Amino acid sequence: MHTHFNTYLLSCYSEVRTRICSNRTNMQALQNIEQFIKGVKMDNWTAALLTGATCVVGSVVVLVKKINSHRETEDKIKRARNRREESLQRAEQAVLRYKESHPTTDSAFILTLSLSELTQQLKEGSLSPEDVLYSYMEKTLAVNKKLNCCTEVLLESLDQLKTVGSNKDGLLYGVPVSIKDNIAFKNHDCSCGVIINLDQPAEKDSVLVQVLKKQGAIPFVRTNLPQALLNYDCSNPIYGQTVNPHNPQKTSGGSSGGEGALIGGGGSLLGIGTDIGGSIRIPASFCGICGFKPTAGRLSLQGLHSVCRGQKSVSSSAGPMARDVDSLALCMQALLCDHMFSLDPTVPPLPFNMEIYRSSRPLRIGYLENDGYTQPSPSMARGVREVKALLEQAGHTLVPYCPLKMDQIIPELLIKGVLADGATTLLQKLKGGPVDPCLEPQVFPYGFPKWLKKTISFLLKPVFPRVSANIGALSGVGSVPELWKQHAAVEDYIHETIAHWRSCKIDVLLCPVIGPAYNFLYCGKIATAVSYTILYNLLNFPAGVVTVSTVTAKDEEELKHYKGCYQDMWDKLFKEAVAGGEGLPVAVQCVALPWQDELCLHFMKEVEQLVKQSKK
Repeated sequence: MHTHFNTYLLSCYSEVRTRICSNRTNMQALQNIEQFIKGVKMDNWTAALLTGATCVVGSVVVLVKKINSHRETEDKIKRARNRREESLQRAEQAVLRYKESHPTTDSAFILTLSLSELTQQLKEGSLSPEDVLYSYMEKTLAVNKKLNCCTEVLLESLDQLKTVGSNKDGLLYGVPVSIKDNIAFKNHDCSCGVIINLDQPAEKDSVLVQVLKKQGAIPFVRTNLPQALLNYDCSNPIYGQTVNPHNPQKTSGGSSGGEGALIGGGGSLLGIGTDIGGSIRIPASFCGICGFKPTAGRLSLQGLHSVCRGQKSVSSSAGPMARDVDSLALCMQALLCDHMFSLDPTVPPLPFNMEIYRSSRPLRIGYLENDGYTQPSPSMARGVREVKALLEQAGHTLVPYCPLKMDQIIPELLIKGVLADGATTLLQKLKGGPVDPCLEPQVFPYGFPKWLKKTISFLLKPVFPRVSANIGALSGVGSVPELWKQHAAVEDYIHETIAHWRSCKIDVLLCPVIGPAYNFLYCGKIATAVSYTILYNLLNFPAGVVTVSTVTAKDEEELKHYKGCYQDMWDKLFKEAVAGGEGLPVAVQCVALPWQDELCLHFMKEVEQLVKQSKK
């Protein structure tokens, strides 16, 4: 018996030893324990005592391991924050040195120029890339202090000034460009806001960064995003919360929220974001700028990082964010070049069609105020009505349009598509670090066992059918055959929607985008409100956002009577989220069929021009 027990103790000890940290003191203590176990002859009482002692040692080891893991996490976060702080300080010193040696640089004038005006003056030589970069770097540093929108200043941009002259023929020659933190830049982390991705610098630039440089652009700063990307707030445990440039008590939106805040605050003229559910369009709406999600596949995704790589049901896109639509179009024109088609042969070689963008033919436009799933806020609906009236006055034809089966496709195609694995991959990425408060309510039910999700769904169905369906969908698809069926259902829905679109004989679609900007900590509680944007990721339709108005006192008064489509907890939370928005930007969304990106941008430009004319 003693031999068997000694063998058992040694096996327990061996398991403990494999889990212990590589601390010399700990290892010496464990070696002493090992010798003791091998040499001891014990009766039943001694065996019981040693069993208890082994359990205690095992518990201590687990505790030590957790403490060490916590320390490693804190160290990783500290190193990342130190890198950011160092880059900000060095950038500030570089700006001061440049201003001292170039006292006549008119930064205030440079910051007022549109992208079109800036590129023209850079090409003519009336402005230098140095003056422009240092002007924007100074402004970015000031904006970041207020909004916390940057994860790192790219000091390599200062070195790029020495060689940028070789790309003087580029469409973006000398233009400083901000990029979202999940876009690979050589020797820098793509954290996606999760600790597990820190200390893993990219080996090379993403294709988009390479193309931007080839076109003469100077990537100069990386911008903040929410933890794990699958959220439309902008906060993570590494870099903290980004706030709105129009009201610091509101969020900037996400996931490209750092871009939205920096551009909305005047610190960048042009930025690159990514969008899988509205991640370009929502921060554009919240921050009062323009944003464009192209057809997925139109721009290269090589070097763009995501947390749930391999998910195919809902398409992600990279796209530009800027102050005006012409800037978006110029950026698309610059990116859709032979250099990108050569670097990434999976991208169809379709150059930007300027003729379609500049077309003046009247359009037949579908419009909707309410998708039947998320009742728009009063300002969202008013924005669509006012733009509809302007378009009709300009000679366009407007016809009602209604998206199909929203109550079915949100849980069955969108949630089950994005979280097909029951959120297993996402939860694994969040291990080893704290979950950000903005994400916590969203991911809390993800960790429930499947039986519990199904039980909660069943119990809620009679009272809250929308909540019931979505919680049930969190279980994912369950098997490979079911995943294939889900993919087939997505394809069927796309074809059904295109047929419906064509039966309405429309060219483009005018619809709401979420707004105004939320109060903090609501995005993770009402993920369903992205119905207005994520639909077009599922369909793979190009879509963009144009700011058209601001929230009025009347909008706020009407909000008091907001009920929602389902009058459930999510409708109540949405009403609370958008409250107190007077003066904040109001935007509309413009949509076109797949690969008609230039037509979508043309429609956005038409809306922008008509709104400007109406305000004169």
